[in-house]
Amino acid sequence: MGNPGQPAATWPGVLAILLGSSVLITGSPVSAESPPDLSTVKPDLVVASLRTGPPRAGARVKQVLAGYEKTRVYHVIRLPEDWQPGKSYPVIVELAGNGPYRSPFGDISTGRPEGSKLGLGLSAGKGFIWICLPFLNAKGNDIATRWWGDRPTYDPGPTIRYIKQAVPALCRRWGGDRRRVVLAGFSRGAIACNFIGLYDDEIAGLWAAMIPYSHYDGVFPGWGYPGADRAAALQRLKRLGNRPQFICHENSTNKLRNLPATRGYLSATKVTGRFSFRSTGFRNHNDAWVLRPSPARDALRAWLQDVLEQARD
Repeated sequence: MGNPGQPAATWPGVLAILLGSSVLITGSPVSAESPPDLSTVKPDLVVASLRTGPPRAGARVKQVLAGYEKTRVYHVIRLPEDWQPGKSYPVIVELAGNGPYRSPFGDISTGRPEGSKLGLGLSAGKGFIWICLPFLNAKGNDIATRWWGDRPTYDPGPTIRYIKQAVPALCRRWGGDRRRVVLAGFSRGAIACNFIGLYDDEIAGLWAAMIPYSHYDGVFPGWGYPGADRAAALQRLKRLGNRPQFICHENSTNKLRNLPATRGYLSATKVTGRFSFRSTGFRNHNDAWVLRPSPARDALRAWLQDVLEQARD
């Protein structure tokens, strides 16, 4: 699912409204310069190694959901550094990209929950419960590292059931505020924000907002799993309602599935939505961009705080 580089976006944001569309778009203009590689910016955050034992403040822990003890399925949870029992916290639920994957620029995705990075970059490790959930195979007894279910049917049912059980249970146990749960995803996970996260009314009701990074459900119908077509994607999109989405993407010249393609797709659907668009400013297909300082990360963090304040009211 990797993408070649695209001319870099200049940092100043712009606001534009597509004529004839109900979609409000925020984004960045494109310059003729080559986009930088992640390696040119030093990270200011590092994803910690997995720990054993029960979840605790500041630790990233592998955990098994009740009923899955005899399977190979697990998720990863990190309580914030400032976590205290009895207090309530917003929650970032994250879905990983396909794997195994390596881009020409050295970007890597394993397809497993522990490889996810968006939640740490969004929160800087404080003030948020961060949960990385898996995609499940067709039997629901192992993690799917490519799409969901098994080929060729790619049944999303086991993954959907896991998420419906995990999110309420983990919020109850660790103080997650059910009004302020944000779904984030990279690549496959970005597509799954709508494909899985809006699959039916029940699962759609879990989310206050969404952050799909790199790809979007319905933009490219050729991925090869059932339901990738635009007619099916439109039915899912209609369940979004008033939930805001921050849609971000690396700088890519792939006109079939880059950020301008996503803007055009959403405009054509005529679905009214609270969509914000932003280029990461990097060429990499890699969620590690949020571990580095950038105007895009600043904008995403500010957007997140704003939508969570609205969700609290």
